[in-house]
Amino acid sequence: MKKTTILVFLLIFQFVSSQENKEKNNVITTYKYGHNGMEYIVTSNKETVVVSTFNSKKDIKSEIAQKIYDFYKNNKEVKTLNLLTINGEVAKVTGKYIVTKKGKLIAVNFYYQKIEWNNGRIELYKKNIG
Repeated sequence: MKKTTILVFLLIFQFVSSQENKEKNNVITTYKYGHNGMEYIVTSNKETVVVSTFNSKKDIKSEIAQKIYDFYKNNKEVKTLNLLTINGEVAKVTGKYIVTKKGKLIAVNFYYQKIEWNNGRIELYKKNIG
């Protein structure tokens, strides 16, 4: 009888623990500080394209910058998008996309707004006021 009771208790404990872990992974958090800067530069005889990211996370900024450049190459007519979603290996990033041209220089800027990590965690960028 004791063995059965202990076994049932352990199974219930395991089930409750696994449910708590799932709920923790789906927590939405905010962050105030991200990395800003030029991440990717492509030069040709016709133009120079500079991809900059703002409010980015260090772990994914290079991969996302490459994918933003790929989006630019395939959608050169798109100048501004308030919400563009880029799918990376470890996270899906949503942000604002702006292209500015001045002569041969093309600035492609991407402002992170939301990061949805593959483990279920969601981070929202919150501007630091004050």
